[in-house]
Amino acid sequence: MSQNFALFVPIVLYAGLVGLAGHLPSLRSSPIIYRVPLKIKEALRDPALNESLPPLDLLTVVFKRADQSGDDLLDLDELASYIHYRTKSHIEEALQENYGLFMTIDKNPKNGVVSWNEYHDYFLSKHGVDEEYIRKHNEKHPGLGRSLKESISRDKASWSEAAKSDPEFLTLDEFLAFRHPESSANNILTLVDDLLDKLDRDGDEMLTEEEFAVLQVSGGETLVSQGEDQRRMEFRSAIDKDGNALADRRELLRYIDPQNPRHAREEAMTLVTLGDTDRDGRLSLEEVLAKMDLFLGSKMVNTAKSFHDEF
Repeated sequence: MSQNFALFVPIVLYAGLVGLAGHLPSLRSSPIIYRVPLKIKEALRDPALNESLPPLDLLTVVFKRADQSGDDLLDLDELASYIHYRTKSHIEEALQENYGLFMTIDKNPKNGVVSWNEYHDYFLSKHGVDEEYIRKHNEKHPGLGRSLKESISRDKASWSEAAKSDPEFLTLDEFLAFRHPESSANNILTLVDDLLDKLDRDGDEMLTEEEFAVLQVSGGETLVSQGEDQRRMEFRSAIDKDGNALADRRELLRYIDPQNPRHAREEAMTLVTLGDTDRDGRLSLEEVLAKMDLFLGSKMVNTAKSFHDEF
């Protein structure tokens, strides 16, 4: 979990998307005639079909879903609204899925917590590993492919971070933080604590505009001066909702909450900035397809992966 999530994710996201966009080809340099096939029309009627679509078709379906006005252009409000919708849907689905999956994995023994071994066996089974290997496998997994072993290593690191009460077991809430940290209320509260630990210089459990805008190291030396005016504006408009020049935990929680519409709008602004090649303030389908990897990796399309990369 990044201690600087609330302050720096928009900056890191923008930098990462800029780097990615710089290496992508433009469809304008080689004209492509794209006709919407029947399977896209079917996917528009049945969202469950989206997962089976190739990237170009998937982006076309998502574009048409986000285009509320039906004018074949996405403006900032439409894109932000769709990303916000996708974010809320993802978090609701994660909460609904968590209990059922927890109860499925908690079986050896069924004791109200999930052990690493129980989860690990489930993980191997889901990835097509045969039962005999699961029962007798070496923990170093010499017979597994590299990508699967890397996934196991990432899971172990996430497990260690989520296991607050016992390093060998996860409770229901901890299991949610392990698989979907962006959906865990406890995880978001921890981010608020991290933010206060880093910025609350007088220890009053609240942030002033000065503390938020002027970042300092422990000795009092200014760490970041660039962007101070922007951070002051953000404090006033996005954090201090009651206008008392102080941000308490409740306001910080609302600010950091992934379901806060500001996150969707910030990502929408980044996508429009990077994808709008004709600079009309809107995205055409051609512009989206020209930066295919940029949009496929965003919350507009791959909401879950984008969140998990951030957390």
